[in-house]
Amino acid sequence: MPDTFDADWLALREPFDARARDPRLVRALDAALPARPRLLELGAGSGSLLRWLAPRLGRAQSWTLVDADAALLQRAFADTEARAIRLGWATSWPARRTLLIHAPGGAWRIEAVVADLAAGPSGLPPYKADAVVCSALCDLVSRRWVEAMAAALRLPFYAALNVDGREAFLPPHPDDRLVARGYRRDQRRDKGFGGSALGAAAPAVLAAAFRARGFTVTTAASPWRIGAGTPALAAALAEGHALAAEAALPQALAPRLRGWAVARLAQAGRGRLSARIGHRDLLALPSVQGPA
Repeated sequence: MPDTFDADWLALREPFDARARDPRLVRALDAALPARPRLLELGAGSGSLLRWLAPRLGRAQSWTLVDADAALLQRAFADTEARAIRLGWATSWPARRTLLIHAPGGAWRIEAVVADLAAGPSGLPPYKADAVVCSALCDLVSRRWVEAMAAALRLPFYAALNVDGREAFLPPHPDDRLVARGYRRDQRRDKGFGGSALGAAAPAVLAAAFRARGFTVTTAASPWRIGAGTPALAAALAEGHALAAEAALPQALAPRLRGWAVARLAQAGRGRLSARIGHRDLLALPSVQGPA
């Protein structure tokens, strides 16, 4: 079973995800979609990508959210409906597991399916879609998973926020490189997708796999820029990096890693810690669009 994520962490990162994703790739995806697109989202979690992308498509659309965590999908419905209500949009439930958001440009029909994504395309529920989308997923999966997905799809594939290994905490600390080494090692740990996770290799592996299947691939940088004035995320990132590095490196290094974490958390608490976490977005468009 793939790793799961805490809903509070996903909520904390959502506004930074929203600012980071590249809008040019979304415009290209939009142009490739029909008048009323059907989108299949893999690893949908608590619905962050839906809430960001659906308004940018700006018309009637259907979403099928797929995730292994039923509780996160319930959170996706709740948070999406709550945001719509805050915006003054009507909502309705034509079925127990179907939410309609009556947005100004047309209704969004949202459904969810609990499914284990580890099996790749062969494990997906039956679906009809005009594009497959995901966010912060493909650096967790294996090379085999990506190659199977590229072989199976004949639809646009949009993958946002894949880590690229370009990251830095500021101000500098003597053990930054040690923490980064351990963190990168942990990123390659098997996350339940049939082999070592891609980590920072994800953008290159995705691009190569889809180009090999005849897709036109475009990528764009989408880094998080976390200022010193956002201490909650800065602290969470520092703590997460330190814990991952400690799990991946020899125990003899644990005191140095904990010392780094203590220093970074103190800086975050004083509003002095900032970070840049590199990502790349990818859009793969098939030469001839057809059913998946």
